[in-house]
Amino acid sequence: MMQSLILENPETLAWANTAEPVLAEGEALVRVHRCGLCGTDFHAFAGKQPLFQYPRRLGHELCVEIISSVEDRESSGALYAVEPYYFCGNCPACRAGKTNCCANLKVLGVHIDGGLAPRIAVPRDKLHRTRSLSPDQVALVEPLVIGAHGVERAALKPGEPAVILGMGPIGLAAAIFAKEAGVDLACVDVQADRLAFACDKMQLGKPIRADGDLPRTLLEHFGQLPSVVIDATGNAASMKQTFHLAEHGGRIVFIGLFLGELGFDDPNFHRRELSLMASRAGLPGTFDRVIHLMETDRVDVLPLITHRFHFAETQERLPLLSGEPGLVKAMVHFD
Repeated sequence: MMQSLILENPETLAWANTAEPVLAEGEALVRVHRCGLCGTDFHAFAGKQPLFQYPRRLGHELCVEIISSVEDRESSGALYAVEPYYFCGNCPACRAGKTNCCANLKVLGVHIDGGLAPRIAVPRDKLHRTRSLSPDQVALVEPLVIGAHGVERAALKPGEPAVILGMGPIGLAAAIFAKEAGVDLACVDVQADRLAFACDKMQLGKPIRADGDLPRTLLEHFGQLPSVVIDATGNAASMKQTFHLAEHGGRIVFIGLFLGELGFDDPNFHRRELSLMASRAGLPGTFDRVIHLMETDRVDVLPLITHRFHFAETQERLPLLSGEPGLVKAMVHFD
């Protein structure tokens, strides 16, 4: 038996003695070293996560080590990032290679019990090995993948003007990879402390407050409107404004989402011949690309971790995290 932390109902976390994982074919038994916490976990705790089923063990941003797998005896001690997206492989999206939008997608820690336990079973093909990253870096791979995939969708070109709206964790992740792509980047948020973190601490781009006449501010900064607008706010008003922020012929990518319908002015949309794209989760290849960029020091990600605590403290700390000042990423340690 082992101690797991279970979200029994909204706002009700409880410790439980759970059985050791039983491996199915193709699975590996892994030891959890780190588990990052994100908005999905906070929303689930608050009862605001759509399609979430209780009770559930949270945790999908993981650094793990294989402790029982015949195939990996030779790599004992190696660390792996977990790809928490379980796709069917048979639906049209999967057959087209877009496994991130599988019609039957299940996510670890949302539809399947996650990583807030000392040991879990994970399909072997969901493990992405690193040869040099630290446990903290490995646990950041999954949220970074979400930002990286949004940047992949935007098809950024070096030197072109781009703006990212919302400097929360996913907006920061997108900004990290937009900067790596070599664009002329502006970072927009309503909160001065978030802009300071993105632009002063992490040096990701030009800080611009989301107040006043934002289209005019961007026009004055770039000499044109941005060719690419990435919205990571999940705010309907911000998302609607993107149609007036993008230059003629520009691209808009929505990484953030909200529960509702979004309207826009069709003549403006057509006149500018805008390309509008959604971005969801990430692809297996994106995990490998993100790990490579981290291993070769092309992106600096450790400043994202602002809060740390041990697994034994999680029941007490998680309910309070979303209101703690300066929170970007909280990391749970199991060592």
